[in-house]
Amino acid sequence: MHDDTTSDAAWAPETLAIRAGHRRTHEQEHGEPIFPTSSFVYGSAAEAARKFGGEEPGNVYSRFTNPTVHTFERRLAALEGGERCVATSSGMAAILSTVMALLQAGDEIVASRSLFGSTVSLFDKYFGKLGIVTRYVELSDLSAWEAAITPSTRLLFAETPSNPLSEVVDIEALAEIAHRHGALLAIDNCFLTPALQKPIALGADLVIHSATKYLDGQGRAVGGAVVGRDKELEEVFGVVRTCGPCMSPFNAWIFTKGLETLNLRMRAHCDNAQALAEWLQAQPAVARVYYSGLAEHPQHELARQQQHGFGAVLGFEVKGGREAAWSVIDATRMLSITGNLGDVKTTITHPATTTHGRLSEAQKEAAGISEGLIRVAVGLEAIEDIRADLARGLDALI
Repeated sequence: MHDDTTSDAAWAPETLAIRAGHRRTHEQEHGEPIFPTSSFVYGSAAEAARKFGGEEPGNVYSRFTNPTVHTFERRLAALEGGERCVATSSGMAAILSTVMALLQAGDEIVASRSLFGSTVSLFDKYFGKLGIVTRYVELSDLSAWEAAITPSTRLLFAETPSNPLSEVVDIEALAEIAHRHGALLAIDNCFLTPALQKPIALGADLVIHSATKYLDGQGRAVGGAVVGRDKELEEVFGVVRTCGPCMSPFNAWIFTKGLETLNLRMRAHCDNAQALAEWLQAQPAVARVYYSGLAEHPQHELARQQQHGFGAVLGFEVKGGREAAWSVIDATRMLSITGNLGDVKTTITHPATTTHGRLSEAQKEAAGISEGLIRVAVGLEAIEDIRADLARGLDALI
């Protein structure tokens, strides 16, 4: 009988995004179902004992076995080229579960200094309490990564492109460094998604997602995911099973449906972002634009080689510091002033006082987060309307 239950390795990414992971029930549904249940019923005490004991596959409890969540996990794993995916309650929960699963007191992390502010807080404040030390290096400086590794280093962690300066690291080269020292490489692929970048194919061991962003694409739900080999993911699954940072069935269904249009959306996001970055370069009030799609970007050629597009997030620095940046943001009438991103709606924020506001002044300086910096996550509105909304504030600065 023909169905969509088994994804074909030869399928293109666009097909995987629509067909992979769905195992039809006896109802023979065409659309992926939602299973909003906390528990599952067995035909006998013996069957329950076998499933609880792991002797027989099947659902046990929705904290760690839910058919809707499994559909999302299988589909994302297929898109990323990983053996397995474990879904979590948020992107931060994905990072938390990964480190809790794979590291212990005395182990060390080497990470890019241009990480999301909450990730830095998690590494320094909370993992630090557990005796896990994190060292930070310049994202694109491979020699700095190598120099920071010690015999206790177990994990290298990077966001590429970075938030919000679009800095890029050579994933293949970084994977070689990690593996030579017996460490794992985790790449946060939130900004590009598997539609534009495949870290596992480039040698990464783990891929981290905030599904809240582009995997959903419409700002409707919060969730996260880790993708990689079954060996490491079984450990991550153990943390989610025991500690409980699990994804809800309804959110998993939203993310599964979001994946269906991922490739189309990401291409459209890239087109709009490229057009906006080029327009911003010509504005007199703008001192600098940070977007890897621009030929002037220091890692433009590397981004072109290892990515299938440059993404939707860009930063630009206005002349006049915080006062000027805030005035541009406040002058917008259509753009959404919010720290979130990955939406069909264009969002705008001031990183130094929002997404990176908890960093110290020294950390902000090291990460290039200046007071004049504005981040825009370019949505899918008409590009002329996005430009007009930004022009209202930029023109007033001249």
